[in-house]
Amino acid sequence: MRFEIEAILFDIDGTLVDSTGAVERSWRAWARDRGFDADSIIAVCHGRRSEDTIADLVPQADQAAAVADLAARELADLGDIVALPGAAALLEGLPAGRWAAVTSGSQSLMRARLAAAGLPVPKVLISAADVRAGKPDPEGYLRAAAALGVDPTRCLVIEDAPAGLEAGRAAGGAVLAVATSHPADGLGPADAVILDLTACQVHQRGDRLVVEIA
Repeated sequence: MRFEIEAILFDIDGTLVDSTGAVERSWRAWARDRGFDADSIIAVCHGRRSEDTIADLVPQADQAAAVADLAARELADLGDIVALPGAAALLEGLPAGRWAAVTSGSQSLMRARLAAAGLPVPKVLISAADVRAGKPDPEGYLRAAAALGVDPTRCLVIEDAPAGLEAGRAAGGAVLAVATSHPADGLGPADAVILDLTACQVHQRGDRLVVEIA
């Protein structure tokens, strides 16, 4: 399969960076201290903004403190953050103005995780605080495409979680799923599913990027 597009819009956690251990440790500690069932939270938190998950659990008056507590735990847990297979090589070959990242995390956390993984920070990084509605709402991907000056229908969204895949689809672009954090058969709203980014090769042809899937 191949995609002819003008820009690539990446998720970060689970797509470029392996942070699953850190994410789950942080949520489990947070849940334990508040008496919540961690497994039920982890089942739904991937790909969503922390504040959206916490809003389902905590009274509104306590939400800001709860979000700040989780954020502090996550920033303190960067020890085993690594780049996922193929991520470094793929990003190295992309022109700087032709890719962006859209994350459900904060700017500070995502920049820290990218640095810990040895990956570059894109010029356009849309974080949780930059949108009114998080994934599966398409706002983040629409904002990223606009910041790059590209029609969102001419973008390829690469994601690992169902909420992000739904957001990419709703933004109007092509959608590629990486089965790094969810089973391949659970990543339905995608044009193709790959195990990781080693399956992708990107070539620039004029003003287009050609993404070939092995």
